[in-house]
Amino acid sequence: MADLTQDKWQEQLSKDQNAQILDVRTEEELEEGKIPNSICIDIYLGQEFIDKVECLDKSKNYYIYCRSGGRSAQACAIMGQLGFKNTYNLLGGISEWEGETTCE
Repeated sequence: MADLTQDKWQEQLSKDQNAQILDVRTEEELEEGKIPNSICIDIYLGQEFIDKVECLDKSKNYYIYCRSGGRSAQACAIMGQLGFKNTYNLLGGISEWEGETTCE
């Protein structure tokens, strides 16, 4: 797991051909908008979160965010225990995000 600043996260993501963005916020929070092309799995789902994450491709590089960076750090740690090699936590989360967002 690596904690990345907003700039470093965006820069690294833009160059990563094997990237997947993961949003671990709640459904209510998603209504505020999300980073384009992110998949959403609520970390508060507990075991269901783990079950859904285990279905993801472990060979991909995961760029993970939440509202402020705490839950995404937790998700990175969980995913590391599940065998994911490359997880990147967005410091400050979407609350400090200055990039594009969508309301899909």
